Amino acid sequence: MRALLFAGQGSQRQGMGAEVLDAFPEHCALADDILGLSVRELCLHGGDRLRLTRYAQPALFTVHALTYLAGREEQGEPDVVAGHSLGEFNALMVAGVLDFAGGLRLVAERGRLMGEADGGAMAAVLGAGLTEVERTLAASGRTDVEVANDNSATQVVISGTAAGVSAVTALLTAGDPAIRCVPLPVSAAFHSREMAPAASRFAAVLAETPLAPPRLPVISNVTARPYPPGEPVAALLGRQIRSRVRWTETMEHLLDSGVDEVTEIGRGRTLTGFWREAAATRRTPAAPGRATPAPAPAVPAASPAPAARAVPAGSGLGSARFREVYRSRYAYVAGSMFQGIASTDLVVRMAGAGLFGFFGTGGLPLFGIRAALDDIGRRLPPGAPYGMNLLHDMTDSAGERATVDLFLRHGVRYVEAAAFTRVTAPLVLYRAKGAHRDPGGRPVAVNQVLAKVSRPEVARQFLAPPPPELLDRLRAEGALTAEEAAAAAALPVASDLCVESDSGGHTDGGVALALLPTFVRLRDRAAAAAEGEPVRVGAAGGIGTPEAAAACFLLGADFVLTGSVNQCSPQAGTSDAVKDLLAGLDVQDVTYAPAGDLFELGSRVQVVRRGTLFPARANQLYELYRRHDRLEDIDARTLATLERGCFGRPLAEVWDRTARHYRDTGRPEIVHDAERDPKRRMALVFKWYFAESSRAALAGAKENSANFQVHCGPAMGAFNRLVEGTPLESWRRRDVDAIADLLMSGAAEVLAAAR
Repeated sequence: MRALLFAGQGSQRQGMGAEVLDAFPEHCALADDILGLSVRELCLHGGDRLRLTRYAQPALFTVHALTYLAGREEQGEPDVVAGHSLGEFNALMVAGVLDFAGGLRLVAERGRLMGEADGGAMAAVLGAGLTEVERTLAASGRTDVEVANDNSATQVVISGTAAGVSAVTALLTAGDPAIRCVPLPVSAAFHSREMAPAASRFAAVLAETPLAPPRLPVISNVTARPYPPGEPVAALLGRQIRSRVRWTETMEHLLDSGVDEVTEIGRGRTLTGFWREAAATRRTPAAPGRATPAPAPAVPAASPAPAARAVPAGSGLGSARFREVYRSRYAYVAGSMFQGIASTDLVVRMAGAGLFGFFGTGGLPLFGIRAALDDIGRRLPPGAPYGMNLLHDMTDSAGERATVDLFLRHGVRYVEAAAFTRVTAPLVLYRAKGAHRDPGGRPVAVNQVLAKVSRPEVARQFLAPPPPELLDRLRAEGALTAEEAAAAAALPVASDLCVESDSGGHTDGGVALALLPTFVRLRDRAAAAAEGEPVRVGAAGGIGTPEAAAACFLLGADFVLTGSVNQCSPQAGTSDAVKDLLAGLDVQDVTYAPAGDLFELGSRVQVVRRGTLFPARANQLYELYRRHDRLEDIDARTLATLERGCFGRPLAEVWDRTARHYRDTGRPEIVHDAERDPKRRMALVFKWYFAESSRAALAGAKENSANFQVHCGPAMGAFNRLVEGTPLESWRRRDVDAIADLLMSGAAEVLAAAR
């Protein structure tokens, strides 16, 4: 039996639905009329509006409904349907209870009512089951907190007043160090008694809405059982907003009913993870003294978990200490890629295979990084190794500090520091937090910093202890204790230094043959004066074949880090259209273009040139910026060409959108400065093209494929030639752990043959 599951609020993202919206123009026109706005614009370019309940719910319902309709003929009808909270409305549509228009009207009203609720808080409790949470609630004596979602044997969401939620989470974490509590970015206490007024008003709306009997079993969130035949659907659906989502019981009912396959519609495959956890719990008896067994690491639905394997060739290459610290069977890391292309799926897949990966935070807002941490925390067992990228932005030190604070609150122990030209206070805070001296007096760091560098002057800063003035400042503001600052003063800023040679994305175009030996010598000289553990030196850039990896180890690398090759995998968080493009590249199909984030400085990135006009258009924009002081100085013919090709709209409209973006994200001073400085205004208008070209690629917007911006190095073409004629020729079979196995086992064979 097959169950179809629909995800709920929280799975939304900008760019969602790009692959289906244009296929259903009549549905989109109907949605526009119902919502009073462009649903396509909301889904693809909604930005911060997608964080708001009143917009997120109808947008998600639309995308999930159209995704179902697009795959209905190929997948056939399911045997049973269920949806998590908002997703239940999509499930009811599939079962014929309501049509697309009726469902969207209900969801829009539901989102409006829930969005108007104010006050209260919610928190996800990770590492504890329902029994343990309810026991703590009872012991706390709090009547203002309750269970909102019983999601799985190891994840429960609580909801109530802010004070109550704070008190209960403190009790939970104090009682068991394996439990983590993550505050959720919501404006009200959803699925609790606090929602009773909204539920009452919504029930009145339901009473006037025609609802047909389900033609398929639909599991109700309220009862975790199918809607009873012969009883009005509205009776249960009206209670859903204020009732507990009984998802664990829903999964158990599906198992009891004989369901052996689930298909999820929604980003991230969260519900699939809950299903697998329930199935594993059913198969595995609980350990003595435990209310619920800990699940095995979840892996994305697109690919099965790796089977148990013998110790492979390649596991002895590089630094044994690196493998120990990063708890990886190879001295190998999957590096971060911009805007979550190095996705939570990638990180979880690597961890499940005994390997290590970094999530790509670059370009994501803080709430997006928080959502990724929550997803990883739910899907990996406590203490499982993974890392997060910390991308330096010289214009946003406050954002860098907020990101570090978030990492520290979530217990992130590994950070990939990228694009740093100097050591900053937030980076020092991350490295120093928890530092201490062991019983033998040796300084020890709790947090690992893998710094990607391409210049010796930057490498020297990471090989040295933190600047004393930064430690003093952090200690004075109370961010570090005296013990932490003293221990950090004897430690290098980096635990690992990754030499970044010619590669995709930001690059100085360095050559590994020159850089790696130079940086190894810098490390060796610095180690002579250091107290702590010596810094390990690795290599990145151009690693797309076993021979390239072997060469790095011959040059003295302690580890290797891959990037470009991993974005052409099922786990990468970019579009299928981009993956199809990448899988057809050869080594000569990349070139250099200006970097959008450092546009004014003339910094360059390496990008795909085959099949896209982005490099030529981006270089034209930079040349125009370099030669002119304002947009009005550019000749009319060139401006018309830009509006037609690059922007697809008048430049005045581009400026209006740009200004609105900065105002909506709380940075009106940028708009104010640009309105007084014509050259600054021109730069911001041109940078809109870079942001839009990235969004188009991530969303797979085929109508805008000529402008796809795809960061990539020649390693991608080298890997394509390597796997030509093998099962991995198709990117759909290039799981990130399979790529690692191929490169590392092959490197071992290359080195063995050379002896």
